[in-house]
Amino acid sequence: MQIALILIFLVIVYVQVGYLALIWFLAHFFPRRLSVDEQAPDAISIILCVHNGAESVVARLQNLASCQWDGVREILVYCDGCTDDTAVKAEAAGVKGVRIISSNFKLGKWSAVNESVGKAQYPIIVFADLRQTFEYTALKELAGSFQDHSVGAVSGRLEIATSNSGQGQGVDLYWRMERKLREWEGRFDSVIGCTGAIYAIRKKAFCPLEPGTILDDVIVPMKIAVAGWRVAYNPKAIAYDPQALDPVSEKIRKLRTLVGNYQMLERHPLWLLPGHNRLWWQFVSHKHARLAVPWLILVCLGLTLAIAKTPLVWFFLGAQTLCYTLATTGWLLTSCRSKIVTIPAGFLLLQLTCARAFLAYLKSRKNPLILWHSGAVSRLSKSEMK
Repeated sequence: MQIALILIFLVIVYVQVGYLALIWFLAHFFPRRLSVDEQAPDAISIILCVHNGAESVVARLQNLASCQWDGVREILVYCDGCTDDTAVKAEAAGVKGVRIISSNFKLGKWSAVNESVGKAQYPIIVFADLRQTFEYTALKELAGSFQDHSVGAVSGRLEIATSNSGQGQGVDLYWRMERKLREWEGRFDSVIGCTGAIYAIRKKAFCPLEPGTILDDVIVPMKIAVAGWRVAYNPKAIAYDPQALDPVSEKIRKLRTLVGNYQMLERHPLWLLPGHNRLWWQFVSHKHARLAVPWLILVCLGLTLAIAKTPLVWFFLGAQTLCYTLATTGWLLTSCRSKIVTIPAGFLLLQLTCARAFLAYLKSRKNPLILWHSGAVSRLSKSEMK
């Protein structure tokens, strides 16, 4: 029983920090550098999926049009079941190269991606979201990565405003770790999933998404990687998000992401196997092993309470008690910004969300669109806890 306790603890440590440390080592000592064996692309298509974004679409189009780019560009604005005048304002914005694609019903990002890529004119496709803005050189940086003929997709970097709450400080740390993880994965070989707010692909490498796909920014690059391409990471291609991370919004976003991981596990089980996915080890460690952590934590606590108390077991019990006490303190004292409590509080928040994700997936399988409505997500979370 003590051996089982130690093994479970080691698995938790590997998933949370071990994989991060290993990827850092591989990235620094065994990097796969990008080559320059093709000319840089001279034409790009930018896809902007919007649902009722009339208030922001003009400013976003102006930002995309102002980015440095010497070649030809088009901006496809996909109106996903808009009931406001998004399309009218986009057309009247006076931005060159704008094309409007409209859906009468809200179908979700997967449909927007499939239809927009099919109608794009140019070989490089850049994906952008409405809320963020691009750095002046972002398009040039993204396109430059395709000078390596092996690159089928490239992820940019998202900068998010710092949170003001205590729990949010822990979430901020998680996001910084996630961003470094993607950088190191890209330096070693390929990123497991791209930053949805800023990434680009070769049109010829694109495979259509299945209906109801939740994690389009993971599935699109993973399909490209499984086909043999490399998914690069360019930290100089930057998008800025003005909305600070806060526990409530991050809980909703993270729940949606974890539900998407369950969907991906169901729809693409062969990606877990070495013979079908050359990135299987990175894929499992980065995406699916995390789903098991909250349950392993519960098993670890149960074993600690149940088995005979030896010095080792007492150590585990004391360490867990301390961690939960600090996390609870950080959870309750939202104004406290000490890392001693904010980091455990952020970790606890993420694990609670992860534990809810499986039931949320079962409840949303028939209609994944409900995961984009905060009220529906809140009801899902409450019902799961009953």
